[in-house]
Amino acid sequence: MYVWPCAVVLAQYVWFHRELLAGKRILELGAGVSLPGVVAAKCGAEVTLSDSADLPECLENCRRSCQMNNLHGVKVIGLTWGDISPELLGLPPVDIILGSDVFYEPEDFEDILISVSFLLEKNPHAHFWTSYQVRSADWSIEDLLHKWDMKCVHIPLKTFEADRPDLADSELPGRHTVQMIIITADSKTQIK
Repeated sequence: MYVWPCAVVLAQYVWFHRELLAGKRILELGAGVSLPGVVAAKCGAEVTLSDSADLPECLENCRRSCQMNNLHGVKVIGLTWGDISPELLGLPPVDIILGSDVFYEPEDFEDILISVSFLLEKNPHAHFWTSYQVRSADWSIEDLLHKWDMKCVHIPLKTFEADRPDLADSELPGRHTVQMIIITADSKTQIK
């Protein structure tokens, strides 16, 4: 199983804020091998891992990561970005949504944000913690955030010690341009 650079950065952010996580309800989107979600569960959060309902091998990777880390009781569900499915509708409340490198393919950006927008509308105080690798200066989610009534704050890597070249025995972020942002509902545009 391969851990993408963005997962290491997001896991570092989760670890850096571990004192906030005990008892929090966390959903990881596009979890893959689930490093951020596993770290959150180890920090005492109630975690649900998700990946595409159409990719059973990814869901199996989530389960395997839980087994390898002796985590029992972590739910694994299939959620396909952009689909308002029974699984999405049936989710219990969440406090934090995690997503590492979910902004990989530009054609998926809006589907991801549709799902996040739905979750933030259902959970108005929730935050979406996400890390992504800048792959092109032409790719941006800013217009889509505005369209779906969300806003983001960029988090400098140095504020949570993720700017070290030896992070997790890797060469991060050296050869990679990894960013960390927190997306929330734009309360100025929400109907009250």
